[in-house]
Amino acid sequence: MGCNGGIGDGRHTTSFLIDEDILLDAGSGVTRLALEALEKIDHIFLTHAHLDHILAMPPMLDSVIGRRERPVTLHALPEVLEVLKEHLFNWHIWPDFNRIPSKEAPILRYSPIEVGQAVRMGSRELTPIPANHVVPAVGYLLRGERGSLIFSGDTCSHDALWNIAAEVGDLRHLIVECSFPNAMREIADASKHYCPATLSADLARLKLGVPIWVTHMKPGSEVDIIVELDDLVNSRLVQTLREGHLFEI
Repeated sequence: MGCNGGIGDGRHTTSFLIDEDILLDAGSGVTRLALEALEKIDHIFLTHAHLDHILAMPPMLDSVIGRRERPVTLHALPEVLEVLKEHLFNWHIWPDFNRIPSKEAPILRYSPIEVGQAVRMGSRELTPIPANHVVPAVGYLLRGERGSLIFSGDTCSHDALWNIAAEVGDLRHLIVECSFPNAMREIADASKHYCPATLSADLARLKLGVPIWVTHMKPGSEVDIIVELDDLVNSRLVQTLREGHLFEI
């Protein structure tokens, strides 16, 4: 629902809707959903606590309170949950939805996750995988009945992502961020994001011929990033992720 590194001119920040009941990150892309769709969301899985990945979550919860009988379960690293408790759901920035309508029956329930520990929901499985970012962060390996999908989350180069991708025998899609063009590599390195030069070096390690979807590009830099990736990778498998894309796994 959102796959940009910023907003403006129809851009929305990171959020994926899994079936009708799970959000993977809760960026501004969530605002594209109707109220009836928001009511159906039972689980939110976060990669990390940066604002572009969580900004729609507080108003979403506010919109569905009183319209749901069950709480929304928030799955995230313990460090991420602590940041949200201290700095967001603290009554100063936003109400503490873990205590309203009541402490006994809140609209928001916290569920800590661990890297490598799968969360299974029926035929679906979400496993947090390592990410290399400036704050505690993860990506996710999603398994369905037909295959698997990897989402890198916000990250820069690290071995674990590519080792996991090489080991997943039924991998059907790899979604990986590339936030900055090469001219801004200094910023990319400092903020621990990919740019085409660093991403292409890691893509060369991937032996599987799966589609690679590039996401989280900063507004106005999309063309430069794709052109630079095309020059370095020279592969039709590298494509731009766009809002509204449907993956079936």
